[in-house]
Amino acid sequence: MSLLAVPEVRAKTLALIKPVGLEIIALTEAHGRILAEDVIARRTQPPFPASAMDGYAVRDAEAEIGATFTVIGEAAAGTPFQGAVSSGECVRIFTGGVVPAGLDRIMIQEDVTREGDQITLSDTLDPQMYVRRAGLDFAEGNTLLPAPRRLTPEDIALLAAAGVPLVSVYRKPRVALLATGDELVLPGAATGPGEIVSSNNFGLAALVESLGAVAEILPIAADTEDSLRTLAAMGGQADLFITLGGASVGDHDLIRPALKDAGLTLDLYKIAMRPGKPFMAGRLGQTPMLGLPGNPVSAMVCGRLFVAPAIEALSGLPPADPKTITATLACDLGQNGPREHYMRARIESKDGVLFCTPFDSQDSSRLSLLSQANALAIRPVSAPPAQAGDSITVMMLE
Repeated sequence: MSLLAVPEVRAKTLALIKPVGLEIIALTEAHGRILAEDVIARRTQPPFPASAMDGYAVRDAEAEIGATFTVIGEAAAGTPFQGAVSSGECVRIFTGGVVPAGLDRIMIQEDVTREGDQITLSDTLDPQMYVRRAGLDFAEGNTLLPAPRRLTPEDIALLAAAGVPLVSVYRKPRVALLATGDELVLPGAATGPGEIVSSNNFGLAALVESLGAVAEILPIAADTEDSLRTLAAMGGQADLFITLGGASVGDHDLIRPALKDAGLTLDLYKIAMRPGKPFMAGRLGQTPMLGLPGNPVSAMVCGRLFVAPAIEALSGLPPADPKTITATLACDLGQNGPREHYMRARIESKDGVLFCTPFDSQDSSRLSLLSQANALAIRPVSAPPAQAGDSITVMMLE
């Protein structure tokens, strides 16, 4: 079976995914959630002509250097002036106050001299009107936020201002994570001969949660078909089932044979990428299933490339392409091999230029280097040797 290119794997993986259902939630719970339906303004903002400054409301036609006005009242935020304003009269007004009918300019208090109930305009007048017209921000019936989008704190403030107490959002996808292998123990547990601590299930869970989904770490599966089938039945109840390890071709890699009778169908297997070659995707019954490598670095890189867009698609968002930029190599690199290489690297800015330094070691077991990396330098299949100063495409991790 020939190895698949990364873009093809991404497309085939996303073809397995459909958005989850919707729910109505309170605005206080909506931050970070994915909006499922357009939001329509239920009111006009501001609902009246409002003063943008502290000062005096006058008729613009009468606002001339040296003009005098009689102050007949006051308009504060929440306390409008009641009454009519005649020629030669004005109203003391404060920011947010309703501009009285017939008046259309605010003379800021710095441009006014007041004695008793009389004001005189100064020799230099600010030309600004300082009146916010009704509906300046939005009007009742306007589409405020088109769906889908992840709701930001600024969005929440806008919805509150529009009088929207409830929003329709996609529910949070549930993602089940199953690490496999007799050699694995949980963090904090004592390790026996040949045992190691399971890490990629925790790293992937953090990635899943950071994207707004709910991660469920299942018990570690032993290298037996019964154990795998039992735990896979639990994973099949989620919106996305992810296995970690057991996807290769060794005698103890049992995912495919163990789950075949449970309804596993594969749409793809093995990628022409490094790290992360033993990747598979398909369905377990009706549940989309991704099989990631057991190698921790490989699993995390596959998580960035394939799990993240899958969760976005489950959440109702159009999956975004990986964020890439062009940087300048800070060192020489040899020729790349037959698989696209995602090299752990550091991006640093020097004199306005972004320099990329891949780590000397790209051993796919070294999580410490992945933790230090803020980017993955991408080398195409069979890329020729590169020299310091050449351009390179990088995928940002931060």
